[in-house]
Amino acid sequence: MDAMVSPAATAVSGWLADFEAALASGDAAKVAALFGTECYWRDLVSFTWNIRTMEGHDGIADMLQAKLREVQPRHFAIDDIATEADGVTEGWFTFETAVARGRGHLRLKGGKCWTLLTTMTELKGHEERHGRTRPMGAEHGVHRDRSSWLDRIEAERASLGYTEQPYALIIGGGQGGIALGARLRRLGVPTIIIEKNERAGDSWRRRYKSLCLHDPVWYDHLPYLPFPDHWPVFSPKDKIGDWLESYVKIMELNYWTRTEATSARYDQTADEWVVEVMREGQPVTLRPKQLVLATGMSGVPNLPDYPGMDEFRGQQHHSSKHPGGEAWRGRKCIVIGSNNSAHDICADLWEHGADVTMIQRSSTHIARSETLMDLALGGLYSEQALANGITTEKADLIFASIPYRIMADFQKPVYAEMKRRDASLYERLEKAGFMLDFGEDGSGLFMKYLRRGSGYYIDVGASELIANGSIKLKSGVSVKEIRPHSVLFSDGSELPADLIVYATGYGSMNGWAAQLISQEVADKVGKCWGFGSDTKKDPGPWEGELRNMWKPTQQDALWFHGGNLHQSRHYSLYLALQLKARMEGIAGKVYGLQEVYHKG
Repeated sequence: MDAMVSPAATAVSGWLADFEAALASGDAAKVAALFGTECYWRDLVSFTWNIRTMEGHDGIADMLQAKLREVQPRHFAIDDIATEADGVTEGWFTFETAVARGRGHLRLKGGKCWTLLTTMTELKGHEERHGRTRPMGAEHGVHRDRSSWLDRIEAERASLGYTEQPYALIIGGGQGGIALGARLRRLGVPTIIIEKNERAGDSWRRRYKSLCLHDPVWYDHLPYLPFPDHWPVFSPKDKIGDWLESYVKIMELNYWTRTEATSARYDQTADEWVVEVMREGQPVTLRPKQLVLATGMSGVPNLPDYPGMDEFRGQQHHSSKHPGGEAWRGRKCIVIGSNNSAHDICADLWEHGADVTMIQRSSTHIARSETLMDLALGGLYSEQALANGITTEKADLIFASIPYRIMADFQKPVYAEMKRRDASLYERLEKAGFMLDFGEDGSGLFMKYLRRGSGYYIDVGASELIANGSIKLKSGVSVKEIRPHSVLFSDGSELPADLIVYATGYGSMNGWAAQLISQEVADKVGKCWGFGSDTKKDPGPWEGELRNMWKPTQQDALWFHGGNLHQSRHYSLYLALQLKARMEGIAGKVYGLQEVYHKG
């Protein structure tokens, strides 16, 4: 049977036809009736000009009453193969609105919609030029005083920020700022990315020598230019640094290195930011209409304030400043923390012959890399997934189609199987005194990452060193005092130390807004990350989407962009489209602007 006329395809096509007719009627209640009792509609910009999940009939009807007349949705059509399994029918579709085109995903239960994803893919009349619409690159013929490609690029770089102002300014030139800059470049949005380091990629190069990505290559592509197919599964930091630097050149980004923003304020009269920067030692005033903080998902490093820190005679630094273990052979090292960075740094120190002790203050989730790739990522991001027709773009949308409210239920069976499969490792870790968890509800690593951005380690070798005692462990204690040559703990014990590494995490991204703009603005936009799950470090009430990420905030024209490479790639599209629509004056009214419940 042709997959496009299968029973699953017939069900999806029929629902889409009913959906479009109900939307055309303008009756929000009629539309909501097509959804099941438990239902979710996640919209990425196309209807709400926001990143928003509507839950239940009332939530869906409320959004439609506010937005339907403006959005004018139409031309819903099934796209790609529809499937049915375990009573759930799934299908892809395309659609249009008054100003944009979009793609979506649908899950049906009993003929009613359970989950709906709608995403904006391009703005009508402002499509990216690619394929058949790509520029010629050369004007054939003979022309007096012709400007070459290099002449035009150099002229643009000389003028932007000086005689002409950027529409968007991105502060932070790591993978997030670079991915967003590439999207904006393709959309014709004049943009400057500023980076304090000497070269693009230095934020990776300057980390400890052994650092590698813990996520596999299929998960980590940048927009437009995927890694070549010989690229290692786990990318070493220096390869990532070189790739980012090359990407900046290839994509012709306006990327200012050795540049640091010193202050920013929003000029409400002019509807623009006034940003003071130091570029290679010279002051420059920029006046962008939109300001994006692309400083990763993490904020300012959390450096504890333990009694006696000022008296310590050895070396001490935050994990973000750790250069590597080369200088510490035979020396006594203490790493305070037990998440990814702490494990990596402990392993690095051990490999260089240091006597290293990890201080575990609270329980940590451990996921073996191989098991995580097989159980959690393999279905979407792997060679097998590609062979099954799941491209990176499709994988991103499948992951995005699962509302946060029910994502934990999707994750729990994965981690239950992980717990069974790697029981021997977990037993040996616990015997060594390591405090383990699988999340407060057993939903594992991804939910911990989304809820709090911490509390886990993807095991690429350090867990074995802890289990066999090569990395010493002191768990269930807190630091009471730092002494000149040692650390005193809450249980009265004391360990000598030549080096203390504080792998104590980071604050919320709005901490950067406090430093650059003001504490008032940081409090106005509130906490970044988490979605109100009412679990540790992610306080309620329920909000349903990651706070402040890739969407409008309570401060006009201020945006936050970050996350891992997957999120930077995927969500940069929606942020870029929001910025382009504002530049062209075609953005609609934002529905459901996030309320602020937590300041940081």
